[in-house]
Amino acid sequence: MRCPRCEETGTRVIDSRDLEAGSTIRRRRECEACSYRFTTYERPEGARLVVVKRDGSRQDFDRDKLRTGLLKALQKRPVTLDRVEAALDDIESQLRARGDAELPSTEIGRLATDALRELDQLAYIRFASVYHAYDDIETLQREVDRLIKQRPGT
Repeated sequence: MRCPRCEETGTRVIDSRDLEAGSTIRRRRECEACSYRFTTYERPEGARLVVVKRDGSRQDFDRDKLRTGLLKALQKRPVTLDRVEAALDDIESQLRARGDAELPSTEIGRLATDALRELDQLAYIRFASVYHAYDDIETLQREVDRLIKQRPGT
């Protein structure tokens, strides 16, 4: 680990803590050369996941791409970034728990829509209307009606 101030490689760990139910490790470090203290966050790298797109092409799973899609749907909605990160962690852990190296993009889309349904129903409708490419307003209306029926207290 290089010191961000002096670029020396000699650093020592002062403190380590598990975050996010053990999926991330926060470490406080100190440079042995200049005594600068800084924090690093480490996430264990799992097996490489490959996404199989609808057209049959393959690409590496990109957590940032999924985050961007969720944040776009959640734009101007009252959902904290912590909740988004927790949803991303949950989606990624479900994908890894499958044990498959190749995943269909439809599975990632299903998990994303499920997460958005729990986070914010309007964001869910935004995402689903693009992801499912509803053909007409009636199909979208049926989905909205289904959400209204599922709401607690209705």
